[in-house]
Amino acid sequence: MKNVARLGMLAVMMAGAVSVAPVGAQDEVVVGYSAPGLVGAQLEIQQGLVDHAEAKGWTVLTTTSGGDPQKQIDDINTFIAQEVKAIVAVPDDSAGICTAVKAAQEAEIPFYTIDRSPQGCAINMTVLSDNYLAGQQSGEAVAAHLKEKYGEEKGTVLEVTGNLGQNVAQLRGAGFNDVLKQYPNVTVITKTGDWDAAKGVDIVRDVASTEETLDAIYLHSDSVYIPGTLQVLQQLDLAKPRGEEGHIFIAGVDGSPAALQGIRDGLVDQSSSQPIPDFGIIVNYIEMELNGQPIEEGEVIEEGALWSPARIENSEVGPQLFLATTSVGPDNVDDPRLWANVASEREAEATPTS
Repeated sequence: MKNVARLGMLAVMMAGAVSVAPVGAQDEVVVGYSAPGLVGAQLEIQQGLVDHAEAKGWTVLTTTSGGDPQKQIDDINTFIAQEVKAIVAVPDDSAGICTAVKAAQEAEIPFYTIDRSPQGCAINMTVLSDNYLAGQQSGEAVAAHLKEKYGEEKGTVLEVTGNLGQNVAQLRGAGFNDVLKQYPNVTVITKTGDWDAAKGVDIVRDVASTEETLDAIYLHSDSVYIPGTLQVLQQLDLAKPRGEEGHIFIAGVDGSPAALQGIRDGLVDQSSSQPIPDFGIIVNYIEMELNGQPIEEGEVIEEGALWSPARIENSEVGPQLFLATTSVGPDNVDDPRLWANVASEREAEATPTS
C-alpha cells in the first residue's frame, strides 16, 4: 500500500530534489539523456527511453560519454545550458554523478537516472532492475547446479564483477554472494572486470587455466563478458555442452542475445534477464511530476509484464522503482517478452528480404 506519511519524511530528506511546475499539453518537452559507453545492453536501454518518450510526442537529446565520468558531467552541463525540461542519465560513476545533479538542481531542472542509482545525492527518481534479486537468481542457479553435481553445495566458482564503484555491480555481487556464503564448502573467486570485455577475457583465461577444477562462472554482465568467456573456454578445450562431463556452469545478469543463444546451444545455463526496454517508463513519472503529481511508494503492477510486480521504495537517493528480473534457462529461453528476443524480432523486421 502507498504510504503518504513516509513520502512526507522523504520530502524532508530530499531538500535538494527539484519540484517542477506543471506544463500544459501544448508545451514542448525536451529531455536530455546522458548514456555511458553504448556497450552491452546500453544501446537497448537508450532505445527504450527514446521509444517511450517519442510515444508521448517528446524529443530526446542523447549524448554518450564513452565511459568517461567527466565527459558525462560536461554533457549534462550542456543539457542545462539548453534548458531541457528534465535530465535522465545512466551514471558512469554513481558518486561522481552528484556533481551534475547539483548543477541541474541549481538550474531547477529535475534529474532522473535509469539502470543505475546515484550515491550520495537525492534525485527525483531512479528506475532500475532489482539487481540484488538478479544476483540472487544467478546464485541460486549456481547452488542448485553444484548440489546436483556433487550431492551438496561445494566447489569453485569464478565471479567476474562490473565496476564496483557503481551500485549495480555492488548489488549484483551482494545478491549472488549472500546466497553462496550460506555454503561454506563453496569457494568464490572474485575478480574485478569493470564492465571491460578484454579484462573479462584475461580473468577467465587466468582462472580457468590455473584452477584444477572450475565448476561455475558468474558474470555481472553477460552482455559484456559472454562472447569472450566462451571464446576462452573453447581455446582451453573447456567449452563442454550442458550434460557432458567437464561442463562449466555459466550464469550471468542481463539476458543478452549472446547469453540466450548460449543457453540454446547448451554452453550457457542461466541468465537473470533485465526488463531493459521498460526502463523507459521513467517518462511516465517525469510527466507526473511535470504535471504536479507526486511519486508515491508502493507496488506497481502491469498485467503481462515480466517485471511485474515491481515496487517503488523511498531511499536516501530519492524514490526508486525496482523492476523484477527474470531467471532464464533452457525452459523459457524463447519467451517472446524477453528483451533480447524483442530486439532480435525488431532486427529481423528491419532487415530487407531479397
